[in-house]
Amino acid sequence: MASFTELETWKQARKIRIFISEIVKQFPSEEKFRLTDQIIRCSRSIGNNIAEGHGRFHYQDNTRFCIIARGSLSETLDHIIIAQDENLISEDIFNKFQIEYARCLKLLNGYIQFIKKKKNNELE
Repeated sequence: MASFTELETWKQARKIRIFISEIVKQFPSEEKFRLTDQIIRCSRSIGNNIAEGHGRFHYQDNTRFCIIARGSLSETLDHIIIAQDENLISEDIFNKFQIEYARCLKLLNGYIQFIKKKKNNELE
């Protein structure tokens, strides 16, 4: 695979980043340097870490960065839960995000397993 942009897991991370970018536009201005900044940063970190791991060309590094991406994905979910708890997003938006989150988590876990399997096959 020539580019990280071909990875389904990166494409899903991109979808989440765009989703987050749209919903935070409706957050109140007093959240700009609190929740808004944090949720944007962690949602961007998902795809950033997938891309960085892919660019390392080493199985161990790639796995490590995908695990970091998974952590950023979970952090994004936590911020979405906070947004819902603070009535900044509707239940419908929350439910839509959970679908995208679950898809990204599944793809990330699958990609991590693929990398580990590929590493083990090359060691044999």
